[in-house]
Amino acid sequence: MLITVTRSGGFAGVEKTRSVDTSARTDAAQWEELAHRALAPAADGFHYRITVGDQVLDVQDPCLSVAQRALIRAVLGEGGGA
Repeated sequence: MLITVTRSGGFAGVEKTRSVDTSARTDAAQWEELAHRALAPAADGFHYRITVGDQVLDVQDPCLSVAQRALIRAVLGEGGGA
């Protein structure tokens, strides 16, 4: 199994991509289990798509920043304004 992670953003805007091919690894089962757990959606969590102008961000509970949570609540009218 090929597992690839790409990180982008930050102040410098540098993108970093690395891959691990588990097919010949003795610890392949651990890598693959971790990968499958990482892809599993949060139990009973909401998914959100925030669009601001031409920018789109997909996020989900419980991994929301304070600002994302405040914006979602304000826009959806849940719990008052920002």
